[in-house]
Amino acid sequence: MRFRITHSNFKGIQLIHLHDDELSCTVSIAPEQGAMLHAFTVQSGMGPVNIINNYSNKAELDKELALSYKSSKLSPFPCRIENGSYLWEGHRYQFANRFPDGSAIHGLLFNKSFTVKEQKTTEFFASVLFEYQYEAEDPGYPFRYTCQVLYTLFHGNTLQVQTTLHNSDQQTIPMGDGWHPYFQLSESINDCWLRFPAKGMLEFSEQLIPTGRILPYQTFNASKPFGNTELDNCFLLDPAGGQPVCEWSHPASGLSIRFVTDEQYPHLQIYTPPDRKSIAIENLSSAPNCFNNGIGLIELAPGQTKTLTLHYIIDTKETN
Repeated sequence: MRFRITHSNFKGIQLIHLHDDELSCTVSIAPEQGAMLHAFTVQSGMGPVNIINNYSNKAELDKELALSYKSSKLSPFPCRIENGSYLWEGHRYQFANRFPDGSAIHGLLFNKSFTVKEQKTTEFFASVLFEYQYEAEDPGYPFRYTCQVLYTLFHGNTLQVQTTLHNSDQQTIPMGDGWHPYFQLSESINDCWLRFPAKGMLEFSEQLIPTGRILPYQTFNASKPFGNTELDNCFLLDPAGGQPVCEWSHPASGLSIRFVTDEQYPHLQIYTPPDRKSIAIENLSSAPNCFNNGIGLIELAPGQTKTLTLHYIIDTKETN
């Protein structure tokens, strides 16, 4: 069969692999670290290439995860909550764990161990379903919900990542969702090209909290060299721009990533790390500080379920 699933231990990190043997494509997921995407390896003119900047071993992961959040699931909120505090239905909540700047950051599930609920292979795909049942573990979010993540590898180096959120609580709860992968196509992001159709950019404070103003931004509405651009910003995607909502490419190698989403991810956060070896391109349902500003906030009623879907499609056109 073309598609198969295997398990391994990579330097202390437990992994589940989805394989497309016809294209020698492999997707690797770490269930015990928030069901993070550890690797997406494809065949190119240069041989096998992993387009995900990951952790080299378990020790590095344990040390760096709460600082870099590479490939983390952002749930129940993406990016920052100002001062780690928010008001919901007349009650003030304060998160227990906060970043050095005082913000709560990148949700609560990034380091949780997800359960494998289902593994499936057919002639057309390989998929694994992961689940975490959050039981009001942080005083800043005393609500119960279930997060399921379904990874499906299709032909054409296409990975679908589908998140399903279910409110298990007795009241309506605030939610936001997103991902935080770091992509690497070359030794430096300066050599890559970027395109995403934007309606504007959220103005940030010095603490990377939206001020409420939307600034004009069309720099990468057409594909152009990224060069020495520095970004740590959130953009409003333009629905009229169609799909893909973003494309990150390295023309010299013929490698490119297309980001195809449903309407549940209208925001795009982009971050350029100082070493410029990779770039974080984050599809978000909501803006940073959504529990306070309400921008894109999901209000999930008791018993309600919401599903959000994105695709990473890798092209490997060989150059002459």
